[in-house]
Amino acid sequence: MLEILLVLGILVAAFVGYNIGGATTGVSFGPAVGAHVLSKLGAAALMSVFFFLGGWIVGPAVVDTLGNDLVPETILTLETGIAVLFFIGLALFAGNLFGVPASTSMTAVGSIAGLGIATGTLDWATMGRIVIWWIVAPVVAFWVSGVIGRYFYPTINEWVAISRRETHLWVVDRTSAIPRVRAAEGTDRREITGSLIVVAIGCYMAFSSGASNVANAVAPLVGSGALDFERELSVATLVVTIGEMQWGVIIAGLAVTIGAFTIARRTLETMGNDITNLPLTAAVVVMTVSATIVTLLSAIGIPVQLVIVATMSIVGLGWGRATRTATVSDAVRGEKKTSVSVGALTAEQEGEPAPAIGEERTSDIPRSSDLFDPSTTARVIAIQNFVPVLATIGAYLTFRFVPVFGF
Repeated sequence: MLEILLVLGILVAAFVGYNIGGATTGVSFGPAVGAHVLSKLGAAALMSVFFFLGGWIVGPAVVDTLGNDLVPETILTLETGIAVLFFIGLALFAGNLFGVPASTSMTAVGSIAGLGIATGTLDWATMGRIVIWWIVAPVVAFWVSGVIGRYFYPTINEWVAISRRETHLWVVDRTSAIPRVRAAEGTDRREITGSLIVVAIGCYMAFSSGASNVANAVAPLVGSGALDFERELSVATLVVTIGEMQWGVIIAGLAVTIGAFTIARRTLETMGNDITNLPLTAAVVVMTVSATIVTLLSAIGIPVQLVIVATMSIVGLGWGRATRTATVSDAVRGEKKTSVSVGALTAEQEGEPAPAIGEERTSDIPRSSDLFDPSTTARVIAIQNFVPVLATIGAYLTFRFVPVFGF
């Protein structure tokens, strides 16, 4: 019976990982795919590699928080772990059906919290620490991006000049016996540099996703001790001991790979083409800030909702760019006003120099733009908030009223 439950648990964990692959590939590589810098197949391949690296190197800290700290080990048994994974996977699957990358961290924490509340064993101190960071992280993203937008963004935009293309930047040359990838005709060196930066930041995002999200797929199994069997793997002179934590990362990595190559195509389309026309230079800044915050918090065991952090980073970057119409002394004396405007990120084209701080008029800053598609954005926000609530309520009702779990 135990072996059957273990197989079922691994299958459910793989289902969760599959949906994580579908949800987070679009967030990491949507801008690169939307700009025709990277194909969907290439995005899936890079997602698979860098998600696994992030999960293996940084992910165990978050696994420990979700698998051991939120609820006692005696409560998170194999049976309850399977049920928690089911709610996580079902909620994420609902988001993926709509082509929206749901917040996997909030969904996982909500499912485990539902178990803890139903059984009266939730560690409120750990829960409080997670929620505090959920509040602080977007604030930090806003201010860091605001500083970058005011003092550094115009220079980055002038030097790097990453622009969107209507045609693919890279093509496969099959004229020789061995196919090779080369830049498309008419591509200049600046575009090549910009494209490499966009792809590199996408890989960094995938790494941070693995650091934070691997726990969402396997923490309940690791916390229940179901994967507690060690093996030694020898590669040349290197001997690696694979314990329950490492087995969990392997299971999650394989499942995410399958999701990245299949269901992620829908979220890549949403994040790459439908939701935003954010300038690629701005997207790179937002992705770098967001991935850094998520990776640092993952290292101390805090699961973070990446999408909310990234959204506040966009707002902060736009606000910082908009405040360049006034110097600090002007603002203190109240002689010039500034405003929060994401449209300020379109004040100059890629590669175009910006006026010095204080030399622009407020009327020169776009106050509105077509950066965001309102209907798509509203749908994403609604589903982002609905999915974790669905998982939490489902977990609470199940563990509170279904007697099979024995609580």
